Amino acid sequence: MKRQGTSSERKRARIPSGKSGAANGFLMEVCVDSVESAVNAERGGAGRIELCSGLLEGGTTPSMGVLQVVKQCVQIPVFVMIRPRGGDFLYSDREVEVMKADIRLAKLYGADGLVFGALTEDGHIDKELCMSLVAICRPLPVTFHRAFDMVHDPVAALETLLTLGFERVLTSGCDSSALEGLPLIKRLIDQGVA
Repeated sequence: MKRQGTSSERKRARIPSGKSGAANGFLMEVCVDSVESAVNAERGGAGRIELCSGLLEGGTTPSMGVLQVVKQCVQIPVFVMIRPRGGDFLYSDREVEVMKADIRLAKLYGADGLVFGALTEDGHIDKELCMSLVAICRPLPVTFHRAFDMVHDPVAALETLLTLGFERVLTSGCDSSALEGLPLIKRLIDQGVA
């Protein structure tokens, strides 16, 4: 018997369509750090919000007060960043406890999905930590954040993430911009839907 989160089967990537903010099979997700920017993102056609704080640090966990008020003000899904600090993606035991507590609170305050990532010192996905965090996140969908752009082997990393149950990956194609990383992004999309 397999427990949730330990399945060795890959999940296929899904490209949403027919929803608010979706056009031609793509959904626009906007990263926001305040109630005002969340409302403006929805007005501007976003189909989903990634709520975080500390944008200059690459995004950190927002306050639960901001999440609660954003949920009252917008109708589109709100995915919450779970990242206790800026910097690298290697976390101490205490930081992991903070991440677990933040996931539980974000679920309590109405998050529609969660966004996080963790790596090992040698640039691989931290499978053990990610598996434990995914289990706490369920039944909500999970997204692996831009830590992906720091992995040693993006193709192998995507396979790992699909096996762990991540539905989405945020990436610039391991390059300085998504435009420059477009060849790898296309390859990863093809890999995810295969």
